[in-house]
Amino acid sequence: MTQSESPQKTSAFMKALKPSPQLAAVIGPEPVPRTEVTKRLWAYIKQHNLQNPANKRNILCDDKLKAVMGKDEVTMFEMTGLVGKHLSQA
Repeated sequence: MTQSESPQKTSAFMKALKPSPQLAAVIGPEPVPRTEVTKRLWAYIKQHNLQNPANKRNILCDDKLKAVMGKDEVTMFEMTGLVGKHLSQA
């Protein structure tokens, strides 16, 4: 089987997803893969100094992040699950 005959599979992580208006306020409105969403979220968190100094695994949410996460503080593990609810098919 040649390369052109094999079915093209895109990983679910690489599929561009559309952010909700709340998430778009943090990462931008264009559809991006999950991996890029996480990268942009971390860039935002670091840029705004939102990591808990006592426990770097916790993120202290400002108003924009609170609109996405739904609470004042989340762990980095919770964050990915909460962000998933703000992504839809492009």
